[in-house]
Amino acid sequence: MTEPVAPEVGRDFIRDIIQADLDQGKYKEIVTRFPPEPNGYLHIGHAKSIALNFGIAQEFPGRCHLRFDDTNPVKEEQEYIDSIQADVHWLGYDWGKNLFYASDYFDRLYEWAEKLIRDGLAYVDDQSQEEIRLSRGTLTEPGKNSPFRDRSVDENLDLFRRMKAGEFPNGARVLRAKIDMSSGNINLRDPVLYRILHAHHPRTGTKWSIYPSYDYAHGQSDAIEGITHSICTLEFEDHRPLYDWFIEKLPVPSRPHQYEMARLNLTYTLLSKRVLTQLVRDGHVAGWDDPRMPTMAGMRRRGVPPAALREFVKRIGVAKANSVVDVGMLEFCIREELNRTAQRRMAVLKPLKVVIENYPEGQTEELEAINHPDDPTAGTRKITFGRELYIEQDDFMENPPKKFFRLSPGNEVRLRYAYFVKCTGVIKNDKGEVVELRCSYDPATKGGNAPDGRKVKATMHWLPAATSVPAEIRIYNQLFANPSPDAAKFAADLNPNSLEILSDARIEASVAESNATEPMQFERQGYFVRDKDSTPGKPVFSRTIGLRDTFAKEVAKG
Repeated sequence: MTEPVAPEVGRDFIRDIIQADLDQGKYKEIVTRFPPEPNGYLHIGHAKSIALNFGIAQEFPGRCHLRFDDTNPVKEEQEYIDSIQADVHWLGYDWGKNLFYASDYFDRLYEWAEKLIRDGLAYVDDQSQEEIRLSRGTLTEPGKNSPFRDRSVDENLDLFRRMKAGEFPNGARVLRAKIDMSSGNINLRDPVLYRILHAHHPRTGTKWSIYPSYDYAHGQSDAIEGITHSICTLEFEDHRPLYDWFIEKLPVPSRPHQYEMARLNLTYTLLSKRVLTQLVRDGHVAGWDDPRMPTMAGMRRRGVPPAALREFVKRIGVAKANSVVDVGMLEFCIREELNRTAQRRMAVLKPLKVVIENYPEGQTEELEAINHPDDPTAGTRKITFGRELYIEQDDFMENPPKKFFRLSPGNEVRLRYAYFVKCTGVIKNDKGEVVELRCSYDPATKGGNAPDGRKVKATMHWLPAATSVPAEIRIYNQLFANPSPDAAKFAADLNPNSLEILSDARIEASVAESNATEPMQFERQGYFVRDKDSTPGKPVFSRTIGLRDTFAKEVAKG
């Protein structure tokens, strides 16, 4: 795969707009915001928005707010608020004192709604949600005015205040803006500003019986906070005229401008919050932080370095047109970062026992192993070598094909950091399966080099039987087998091999004893990280990513 080229900082159209605004003296300080709705966990698409908004605040004179647009208490939970804050911090950004909530402005938003009523620009509608939907019209047909559209200002104020007082049940009435039911933009066909919701809000409790719509609260919250550049994804482009209409009609303290960029789309991935919620609720995954999920919590648990995500976002850049990014680019960034930072260890995922018959019984020795081949400062560690070892089952074949260079009867290989060994015998069980190998070693090849200059074509990793520790290894692959999974029928595209659990693996004792949370490379296997399911008696490690991309080839084979 060709190495992706990272764009220069400052070359995308958003940053060009900001630089031009500064050059023209429009602003002394740039103020952006990341405004998630706390109704789910953040996913990798949000990482793009976080990096852009907080990155702009770092690159230009400015600040970035974290604001929760908490306007729907039915779907919002404190768990999501906490997880979002943790994700932003994990990604490497900090909002400082600039933490806000749309609910901070509920009183002012209500006052402005009453102003719209007094100005003849809003009315209370008694139609049901379905009736309003049907009267909205289509892209080719205009909408129809509500029979309640011409209510008097006094009647609208009275009904709206009674809505606020909790006199009416859910769905009985809504407050709508009075704009233009024949507009070519459906968002301007008298959008709903408030609906009745008798629900407990995570921050305001039961104070409110009505809640503002996202479209109404979002722009006004931007204006209250003095946001200069309100950056959204392209699906909000058709909402911008409504965003501007509210700014124009209300006595807001500032006039932010909305800009739209392409959202992130990845192959083999769905980022729909509805789909992600259903994956969790239907038990297709073990939770929001399942390592197969594209949530930041899932990626963090899988050991993805935040620096890799930041580099990925930088490489894909900021564009005006939607496109689909190959997930291989994300994996490239993860491998590149982990190759640079992850220390090396050895693990045997599918153990096959080896007895070195000419090595003295009861004898052991300490061999030196390097922690990182490209970083001398990472130092070395000791590995115990003895008569009984484990190697990978796949590293032995009794009747190998012509180009199989690993261990086979009569063939000699190098054990990493140790000696040359040769297979001298094979032990099988009643089913004819190979369960143990008998080998000999050459004491003159300590360190992995032969004094007589002879060469071997394979170097294999191994572990001592006596001091290595049993572990559970979880091999994660893409959650979807289809590069373009169908959001409407996503269950049909799920990869049945997205998780493989190896319960009899072996790891170095130092790995088992350490509680380090940083990923490490299990040599020749991939990058792995300790999972939160680990117990003192049984460590669990999850694969962050393999050393090479084999998933696409496996899918192609069917």
